[in-house]
Amino acid sequence: MNLYSRKQRWKLVLALAALAIVGASLWYSNAIVNKVRQEERRKVELWAEAVRNRAQLVNYTDSLFHRLREEERKRVELWADAQVHLASDDVNDLSFYLKVVSENTTIPVIITDGEGKPVTARNLNKGIEGNADSMRAEVGRMDALHEPIPITLFGDHRQFLHYTDSRIVTELEQVMDNIIRSFISETVMNTAAVPVIYTDSTGAHVIEHSNIDSVTIADPAMLRARIAKMAQANPPIVVSLAGRGRNYIYYEESRVITQLRYFPYVQLGIIGLFLLVSYALFSLFRNAEQNQVWVGMAKETAHQLGTPLSSLMAWMELLRENGTDAAAIGEMHKDVSRLETITERFSKIGSAPELVPGNLDRTLRETVQYLRPRMPSRVQMEVEKPVDATLQVPLNRALFSWVLENLIRNAVDAMEGEGRITISTEQDGNKVHVDVTDTGKGIPASKLKTVFRPGYTTKKRGWGLGLSLTKRIVETYHKGKIFVKRSAPGKGTTFRITLRT
Repeated sequence: MNLYSRKQRWKLVLALAALAIVGASLWYSNAIVNKVRQEERRKVELWAEAVRNRAQLVNYTDSLFHRLREEERKRVELWADAQVHLASDDVNDLSFYLKVVSENTTIPVIITDGEGKPVTARNLNKGIEGNADSMRAEVGRMDALHEPIPITLFGDHRQFLHYTDSRIVTELEQVMDNIIRSFISETVMNTAAVPVIYTDSTGAHVIEHSNIDSVTIADPAMLRARIAKMAQANPPIVVSLAGRGRNYIYYEESRVITQLRYFPYVQLGIIGLFLLVSYALFSLFRNAEQNQVWVGMAKETAHQLGTPLSSLMAWMELLRENGTDAAAIGEMHKDVSRLETITERFSKIGSAPELVPGNLDRTLRETVQYLRPRMPSRVQMEVEKPVDATLQVPLNRALFSWVLENLIRNAVDAMEGEGRITISTEQDGNKVHVDVTDTGKGIPASKLKTVFRPGYTTKKRGWGLGLSLTKRIVETYHKGKIFVKRSAPGKGTTFRITLRT
């Protein structure tokens, strides 16, 4: 297993461990949220039950008021009957009727004749009794509340008794209104952090609300949407109040529950962002350090090669002077020139190389011509004739030849010493594409994005640096692009280099 494969496996293990930690954290957080939600739900149910009980108490109090009004009407009717008996010619004991009339000290009454003219009154507010206009207005107000009671005195002579609720009942009604208002207010406020909307029977008019944005309450469309959402989350509590009909209480989970539900995701997102930024910075510093080491090693290699090269050149001159075979001297000169090229390549690593416009086709052919005698005899190499053989491209010839050599040597290894390598060029506007195609065993689809990473190799004794160095020379130094154009197992691979003209 090569270095890259081990690194990928460790990444997978760490990713799975991270997912397990995240899953466990989310599960635990969700369990806590569910417990809090259940507890809040239980409290809301208790609150709803208390609301219903208090509503029943309010309604019961209102029923008592109705009974009190009925009793007052009976008293008024009895008082009217007493007035009839007092006005009759029956001179029997009238003490009972006198007592009934005299003991009415709370219920305001006005007796009018058949034409509606006030005859007598009792228990009216100051300023009304004795003022005909005020008494007629008071009669109208009384008749709006209670139907007048007719009093038949003698023959067809009739009077009418008008009355209104006593001061006690009026004060109790005010107390009742205060109780209802207090009930509604306390019902809403006692929900603590739970959002609540208290509406009338139509569901459109908001009587009271709590923990709801005022903008939502003011906007009918937003209000309808929020009420529908609340009704979907929890069935509304129906409250029947005396004099107000059926009211509805809509509620939903508190904001604390919502915040607790999404807090783990926000927290993990922040942690993930922090780790991502940390990893990016760490990778940046690590790559910078690796580049520095790589550049230092390359320059040191070039420096170390310089001394033996100088010695070899001196020995070649000495051998030539001593009459050594010229053919042997010529081959030695080629190898020494090759070492000089290699030294030049290493010396350029880490510095901005000078790009000089050069003939691309000639560079390709010279590189292939040098490699052909040094490749296995069963490997065929061909440079296809381009459309424009004079095309000039900004190049550093020493480094670009290195790119071609790496691609060709990898192709030879992929073909296991037997096959065909084809190099072709194609112009595309202000760009030119160089395709290097082999008939080797191909690259698996899962490895197409990793072949250029340091450490990736299929050879037992390889370092996995050739394609990584190739990518650096093309993209960093020549501002071009290199990628696997196509590859299929058993059918070969095509690498494409894209340069700007």
